Amino acid sequence: MSIFFVSTLHHIGLPNKKAMSYRNLKIWKLLRELSVEIHNMSLELPKFELYETGSQIRQSSKSVRSNIVEGYGRRRYTNDYIRFITYALASNDETIDHLETLFETGSLSNKETFDTLFNRYTKLRKMINKFRFSIQTTRV
Repeated sequence: MSIFFVSTLHHIGLPNKKAMSYRNLKIWKLLRELSVEIHNMSLELPKFELYETGSQIRQSSKSVRSNIVEGYGRRRYTNDYIRFITYALASNDETIDHLETLFETGSLSNKETFDTLFNRYTKLRKMINKFRFSIQTTRV
């Protein structure tokens, strides 16, 4: 088990010691920031979007974060862990799609906000993929 944690923790930017909480995960810290940013951005959308795509993007961004947490809670069971990281990846892609839809329809008109969020979620997608790969290749 310690080999699993050493390689996984090193990959996600933690020192070579056993993680005590999902809160120590670099990915979770980034998701925490992003889900708050998405939440705040969505509240600035036109009224008709607040309960449509605005609600959906809030839910999908929080789902990425929640699936990382739930997967971490099941980290002893590698297949469960991988499944929840895969769910996080799917929710991340859903968030990107909602973000693009909001921008394409003009509901999110601030290009700088769109570009920043889009680039951060795209970077996050790569991080989640690498994290999942490290779990898949390092069996408990």
